[in-house]
Amino acid sequence: MQTKFTSEKISIDGKLDEEIWKTASTATDFVMINPGNGTPIPEGQKADVKLVYDNEAVYIGAILYDNEPNKILKELTLRDDFATADHFGVFINGYNDGQHEFRFFVSAAGVQIDGIYTESNGEDFSWDAIWKSEVKITDFGWVVEMKIPYAALRFPKSEQQTWGINFYREVRRDRYQYCWSLISNTIQNEALCAGLLQGIENVKTPTRLFLIPYSSFYLNTKEGQKSQTEFKGGMDIKYGINDAFTLDAILVPDFGQTKFDNVELNLSAFEQIFAEQRPFFTEGTDLFSKGDLFYSRRIGSEPSTYPTTTADEEVIEYPNTVNLLNALKISGRTKNGLGIGILNAITEKTEATIRKTTINPDNTVTITERDEVVEPLANYNVFVLDQRFNKNSSISLVNTNVTRNGEFRDANVSALVWDLNSKGNKFNLDGDVKYSYVNELSGLDDKKGYVTSLSFGKTSGKRRFRIGGNYVSNEFDNNDLGVNFQTHYHSLYGNTSYRILKPNKLFNEFSTYLNLYSEYDNRTGRIQAGSANIQFNITNKKNDYIGFGVNTNPLKTYDFYEPRSYDERRFVEIPEQMSFFFYFSGNYNRKFALDFNPSFTFVNELQRVTYGFNFGPRYRFNDKFSLIYNFRFVRQNKNTGWAAFDEFDNTIFSRRDRKSITNTLSAKYSINNKMNINLNIRHYWSSLNVLQYLNLKDDGTLENNYTYSENRNQNLNTWNLDLAYSWWFAPGSQVSVLYRNNSYLFSRNNNQSFNENLNESLDSKNLNHIFSISVRYFIDYNSLKKKN
Repeated sequence: MQTKFTSEKISIDGKLDEEIWKTASTATDFVMINPGNGTPIPEGQKADVKLVYDNEAVYIGAILYDNEPNKILKELTLRDDFATADHFGVFINGYNDGQHEFRFFVSAAGVQIDGIYTESNGEDFSWDAIWKSEVKITDFGWVVEMKIPYAALRFPKSEQQTWGINFYREVRRDRYQYCWSLISNTIQNEALCAGLLQGIENVKTPTRLFLIPYSSFYLNTKEGQKSQTEFKGGMDIKYGINDAFTLDAILVPDFGQTKFDNVELNLSAFEQIFAEQRPFFTEGTDLFSKGDLFYSRRIGSEPSTYPTTTADEEVIEYPNTVNLLNALKISGRTKNGLGIGILNAITEKTEATIRKTTINPDNTVTITERDEVVEPLANYNVFVLDQRFNKNSSISLVNTNVTRNGEFRDANVSALVWDLNSKGNKFNLDGDVKYSYVNELSGLDDKKGYVTSLSFGKTSGKRRFRIGGNYVSNEFDNNDLGVNFQTHYHSLYGNTSYRILKPNKLFNEFSTYLNLYSEYDNRTGRIQAGSANIQFNITNKKNDYIGFGVNTNPLKTYDFYEPRSYDERRFVEIPEQMSFFFYFSGNYNRKFALDFNPSFTFVNELQRVTYGFNFGPRYRFNDKFSLIYNFRFVRQNKNTGWAAFDEFDNTIFSRRDRKSITNTLSAKYSINNKMNINLNIRHYWSSLNVLQYLNLKDDGTLENNYTYSENRNQNLNTWNLDLAYSWWFAPGSQVSVLYRNNSYLFSRNNNQSFNENLNESLDSKNLNHIFSISVRYFIDYNSLKKKN
């Protein structure tokens, strides 16, 4: 596609009435992506797209014909939610390297969606850019007009630009997706299918400096406690170092309005991992995900140490999190395809309070308190070099580092990662080598460990496969800034799949997968995991999604982590098991749709069985208002797991019954495409009842324990409610009003019913109430310069 420069001012109004649109070249002849890959778009739904540019931005005008315009779906939603609406999109790759695209969509209701596509991560819609769009519904279809500033893109410094480009259209009522340059379902990497955009020459891009100051107010109340108010203020800064590199910084961050975490009763030997909710750590972080070494929730999480106390001391105040002082990231890519990413964050010194009770000789009591540093001033850093070549391959060098002030643990992890594809994108070879060095607390030995992995696969066509393996040494540890729970093992795996590439008489889509996996302890050679599973996925002619499968563990395996023993060679024997699952997800185009997902697991031991289901009806009352409800029930009978250590530090297991119920409700009311009211409610209850205690024997089997009698029952009851109002009153500028209440109740009493637990969660004495208002305002340096 050839574009042209315009000096004419273009008004983003969805009318395409400027003179330049009459002479701009047109992209047409769209073809189908799904379900009939490669099928030409019907004449009644053809699309004509034009693109022009100036020194500030590229402009896209799209005329989307529809022979039944009254059937165009246009549900209003929050930004970045596709929902039930027709969509138009443009995919731009400023380097034309086939590996990275900025994607901009707008719905027929005018809702903006933007994200980044990479082969490794797929589409990531956590990234938000500042751009303009407008749509108009007409008697022949609908019209889209978009302005995408260069600040929202990345491209090399060059007098003549050659970009990868593609245009996308979705006719939602038919669930048909179309594109200008065919995205073939025979290959894995969609970015390789882009067409070419030429003609952008000698652009004089403006200074990319954006300031986003914010101000927030918080009111915290709880029955019986004094209300607390807090004012916060700070600023985000985005600066374009050049057309390819950008600096993002947050000064005095505020994450008080981020979504709540879905906390559960965790019976495993490992911590529960939560998705990142903080915008700075979710936006444009694809470079930092290379090598899977970076888990951003480590920054600002709980302190890395816990106070050591004497018999007459107790910890009376221990912080759950560490405050983030500031953070910045620099990322971009050179003309030769070298990506560079730097992320740095600093957290503040954090202390715990310890109370000491002393009984004096005269029987009087003296109480003193002291503070102990549990997390010093700390610096977190991620550095990435990622060299792309051949439009489909890359080699990356990644380093993560955590440096804590004083006599505290420091950690450094490095990795070499490669992702190599054959010229025709038929075969792939990927792998990595990782090395960790941990400087432990004063007086303890340092730790040095490594990981290596390698896999080879066929990644195109109807039939695909992959084989691979990895090796993890005993001392590998990247948990200061990443996640890696298991060590001292090696694994081998293989998988194969089959899919149809064109719809047939029965299905729009069909695929099946067979996976085999085995894992062995390096020290003993015992098998830690051995599984085989097969899965079928179907989209029927009514666009309902159906899936079912079987997961099997046909051999006894040995778990070295569940004993939680100081003796790392202790293990527990895990019996053979088999599970079955099914899911159905109705076509969301219907006003009423249903998701249903039952599963059953049978264990080759006594009467051990696990069963459960998800039940999720949803109803769309109109384009503005919708409700989604989900009920999840899980029952585990005669499950076994770690319970405690006895007075002699022997590992005690328990046989227990567990029941978990989760209720969630989401309601959305969109006043328009920039103003939304959202309600999210979640109640989670999980109850564990110990039936008997068991001793762990040296051979990994369990035997009855008739002496241990401590109450290890568990009952966790959590409630979260968020009612939020959001108004994007200008591009990049937002007012957010949030009311939140929550409760968290844990006890050893599991005799209460579901209703009693729910009522206890909602008891006013247990609820925390938070009301907050936040205002963020986007300032473009160029607009200030024009005013001056």
